[in-house]
Amino acid sequence: MIDHVSIAVRDLAASARFYETVLATLGYEKLADRPATIGFGKKYPELWLNERRNMAPVDADTGAHICLRASSVEAVQAFHAAAITSGGASDGAPGPRSGQIGGYYAAFIRDPEGNKIEAATFTAAK
Repeated sequence: MIDHVSIAVRDLAASARFYETVLATLGYEKLADRPATIGFGKKYPELWLNERRNMAPVDADTGAHICLRASSVEAVQAFHAAAITSGGASDGAPGPRSGQIGGYYAAFIRDPEGNKIEAATFTAAK
């Protein structure tokens, strides 16, 4: 079982603003705020942003891919909309998907650093 995940970012303040808005749609909030790292979660920090000012920009279609569980189709849609409004880019509009473990509903975004973040729910797709 995974306890937490960390993402390297060049601009911690800008990334924190982006993720604070986007992750709120999934019930996450900022729980830890340190000089070079910020943690988001529901009860404890599960997603960390670690500042790496000298990191090279992420090339297109590379970077981390992290999937976060959403509670509903509506939460997936809100996640995607918040990301676009906050400076992210769509990497797959909200919609039904099929996979090895059955159907699910998901959306994919790219954060301003280029990392691919997915929100998915395994409730019945609408």
